[in-house]
Amino acid sequence: MKKRLILFLLVCIGFTSGTLFGQDKLGIIRHNHLAIHVKDVAKSALFYRDVMGLKPIPVPDNLKAIRAWFDLGDGQQIHLMDGRTEQITHDKNGSHFALFVADISKAEQYLKAQNIPFHKQVRFDGVVQVYFSDLDGYLFELNEGKKLTPGS
Repeated sequence: MKKRLILFLLVCIGFTSGTLFGQDKLGIIRHNHLAIHVKDVAKSALFYRDVMGLKPIPVPDNLKAIRAWFDLGDGQQIHLMDGRTEQITHDKNGSHFALFVADISKAEQYLKAQNIPFHKQVRFDGVVQVYFSDLDGYLFELNEGKKLTPGS
């Protein structure tokens, strides 16, 4: 009984101190993918490929009719899952997905050229943000990634 109590206390201490799972307790090291439920995977896949410019990645043969996967770089992905029937409601003050772009002005010009409605604002710290929705109403926030200068 005493050994079980000591083991239990050690495990509890490990959980609370983060020693069993790393500094953030679970040992999370990076984001892998975001899966979103879409009404029509084929139409949404065209939007993500042709409008957002994401690179499609292979989907297992048994999922090709109901899934589409896209590479965001650095091992991160967006997975589309077919069959959504509920309405999606996102707004800039609530649920949304934020992505970095190389040049926010070029992204804004592109959205205008594609006749995609968007909202532009300047964040409290001076960062320009552009918000737009995909075909299902999922809201994406674009922010300009920090420009690297030589030596930084």
